[in-house]
Amino acid sequence: MSELKTPHAGDDKAEDDDVVSLLMRQHGDIRNLFDEVEATRGEERRDAFRRLVRLLAVHETAEEEVVHPFARKGFPGGEQVVKERLAEEKAAKETLAALDELDTDDPKFMPQLLKLRKDVQEHARAEERYEFTHIRRSAGAGRLAAMAKAIKAAEAMAPTRPHPGVESGAENMALGPVAALMDRTKDTVRKAMGK
Repeated sequence: MSELKTPHAGDDKAEDDDVVSLLMRQHGDIRNLFDEVEATRGEERRDAFRRLVRLLAVHETAEEEVVHPFARKGFPGGEQVVKERLAEEKAAKETLAALDELDTDDPKFMPQLLKLRKDVQEHARAEERYEFTHIRRSAGAGRLAAMAKAIKAAEAMAPTRPHPGVESGAENMALGPVAALMDRTKDTVRKAMGK
């Protein structure tokens, strides 16, 4: 099978001056990476899965640092909307942790991956419906652009290729644990937002 070229937000060199548009494109990138993981085998699948894990980690961390704080205060009912999104994220993280324990060729991997995909897609739809639409209505162009800048800074934290010579997802994560990536992402986002 030839190597799949999964498009990513930013590949089109768009200005990304609207945080909602940028996050919607990232949701598309995440769907594309799930497709790539499902369509490949062996090392290609391991590579695609590592990229998916990194994008999910960076995307969710950036949302926690940029989107959720605005939503909590930016529109009526925002606190409840964020509480529900965080509960969804917790469920997805638990499934992701279970997946991280498995090799991508393990027979248990695909059923767990499909569960993760379902959780992530339901979460993305809820964000788009209950959070993003309110943000677009409540934030001015300058605020949307500032939040997009912070998300783009976070995107730069997600390496698109795994560490060379690493044969398993578990070994690769040991070299760059998701928790450490999330911490670096938080620091980068806070710096980009002047905090």
